[in-house]
Amino acid sequence: MSSTNDKDLSLLQGSSSQNTKEGDRSASKVGKPAAKKYEEIHFVDKQQSVWNYSVFTDEDIKNFQQGTHYTLYKFFGNKQLQVLDEWGTYFAVWAPNATFVSVVGYFNEWNKTSHPLKVRQDNSGIWEGFIPGVHAGEAYKYHIHGYMGIKLDKGDPFAHYWEKRPFTASITWQTNFEWKDEKWMKERKKHNALTSPYSVYEVHLASWMRPDKHDEEVYNTYQQITERLVPYVKEMGFTHVEFMPVMEHPFDGSWGYQGTGYFAPTSRFGSPQDYAAMVDAFHEAGIGVILDWVPSHFPYDAHGLFMFDGTHTYEYADMRKGYHPDWNSYIFNYKRGEVKSFLISSARFWCDQFHTDGIRVDAVSSMLRLDYSRNASQWEPNEYGGNGNLEAIAFIKDLNETLYRDFPDIQTIAEESTDWPQTSKPTFEGGLGFGMKWMMGWMHDTLDYFKLDPIFRQFQQDKFSFSMMYFYDENFMLPLSHDEVVHGKSPMLYKMPGDEWQKFANLRILYTYMFTHPGAKLLFMGDEFGATNEWNYKSELQWELLQHPSHGGMKFCVQKLNELYKSEPALYEKQFEPGGFEWVDLNHRSESVLIYGRKGKKEKDDVLIILNVTPVVRHDWEVYVHGKGKWAEVFNSDSKEFWGTGDVYNPEIRSELVDKPSKCYKLKVNLPALGAIVLR
Repeated sequence: MSSTNDKDLSLLQGSSSQNTKEGDRSASKVGKPAAKKYEEIHFVDKQQSVWNYSVFTDEDIKNFQQGTHYTLYKFFGNKQLQVLDEWGTYFAVWAPNATFVSVVGYFNEWNKTSHPLKVRQDNSGIWEGFIPGVHAGEAYKYHIHGYMGIKLDKGDPFAHYWEKRPFTASITWQTNFEWKDEKWMKERKKHNALTSPYSVYEVHLASWMRPDKHDEEVYNTYQQITERLVPYVKEMGFTHVEFMPVMEHPFDGSWGYQGTGYFAPTSRFGSPQDYAAMVDAFHEAGIGVILDWVPSHFPYDAHGLFMFDGTHTYEYADMRKGYHPDWNSYIFNYKRGEVKSFLISSARFWCDQFHTDGIRVDAVSSMLRLDYSRNASQWEPNEYGGNGNLEAIAFIKDLNETLYRDFPDIQTIAEESTDWPQTSKPTFEGGLGFGMKWMMGWMHDTLDYFKLDPIFRQFQQDKFSFSMMYFYDENFMLPLSHDEVVHGKSPMLYKMPGDEWQKFANLRILYTYMFTHPGAKLLFMGDEFGATNEWNYKSELQWELLQHPSHGGMKFCVQKLNELYKSEPALYEKQFEPGGFEWVDLNHRSESVLIYGRKGKKEKDDVLIILNVTPVVRHDWEVYVHGKGKWAEVFNSDSKEFWGTGDVYNPEIRSELVDKPSKCYKLKVNLPALGAIVLR
């Protein structure tokens, strides 16, 4: 049995959000859902309040304990079904160190003794039973007698639906939804391929748009979000949307990254069916859905996973491995088979039940490294003397192997902020098995470069060009995420130097560079129109800014960059191959003109990108290219449509053959001040 200290016991009495008493609110009632009628019944005694009933086989128990059961959501939690002509709910919960477990809810007036579950006699630690007359829509918790006699009321780790915060009970529910996205699912493979455009719009559902932007307690419903967000993402041209965690969480200020419901869309916006309908609508619009998923840590809320049965059930008992100093939260015990089965089942659940197209795994670095955010006295090396968490590494590999085996046309994406090798390489090659990895180095170097006054950029050109030195080590996604516009870092627009016009011009160049650099793209909501405030989860985006030509022009620029990315094969066909990129000219540091080419499978599709990152117009700039003599300007970041000057453009590009054997041509182009042009 795991040890428990006094601090741990005291934490169980409180909550990092708002702890509430049971019995002071009501849960909505709904009709009986269609349910599977199980035939396996064990010793049913109709005189008992809880019937002895099970859906587990011996093989299920074995796989659960060994960490190889990846569909636990079909067994644990609550299931509405019919037993001996009686409708009711089957409950199952894992509490291996409990001495008593009962189900409490409105159906029994929160009576802690009237509906006890029975523990299985196979040392699995599973408590289960069927309660007749309990249907969908009932609020409930598990009342647990645990270690040292501590008594706990816990939400159901496998519940599909929870009460809306600040209330903390689970709700009996099964998510049955009639999907209409057959066409998307059939064609999803090409949308998610590494050889296809992959442009992601990152969204926090609560604060993208609100019914009342001044009232943080009011939300749009999933249906209202769908009506507004789906056409917007479609208009902007993004191929995918990424939701910051939609899994149930007690505290708004955690942005969803401190979760308690690993199998439930948050009830803030509606029911699980409402959430499914939103995903369905995105798919019908041809847009993929990526979910942030957090297997790295969880909070200490009293109704959550922390010390679930009075002991360290889900988390490591050794706080050198089990506690996150950065986030004041607890780390899953990746060595424990039951926890591994729980986590992989969670990831699989979202792909299986909600047709998720990609899983972005949060804080991977903190999982991989035992010394993450710790000094020398706060961690212990692994058995080989290294700093890698061997159990977490094995878990991550199994996670990716399982997801790609069962859903080969999705993507898993790692937020891995260090130089951990082969993060996005297959496990059979020694990698972690992710499909992509966030390119944090590119993000930091690029922002550092563009923050500079243009006169100093000539001395920092290596910061700009360094990304291609290691780009092909991984399958990289270029992220300009929510983390870059919070906590005093300033919005994207105000990271840029100069007066108002220069700030917008610089940001248009940065986005042009991002969309023409190899790799997938990710842009956080509000960045697309140049928000002037940092992101605040309590309010909505500054939609009123779009009445200004400067912000409307920025939005249109991003829209056109998405269009360019999707229409130019050279920008995506070989975006993860060395042959898809070429530096053309980096020899004009003093003028800060940078030129590179992108190559498609066909030479005729090649494009040339020229960035002039100083506020100086350059006429008749000479560029030497090989292979083709005829070029046309297909994008200019200084366009009047984008709130640029529109004064410097290239209606016709002059070309001169200078070396016939090598097919070398000299082009003369006009470069706008603080502008980027793309030639085809």
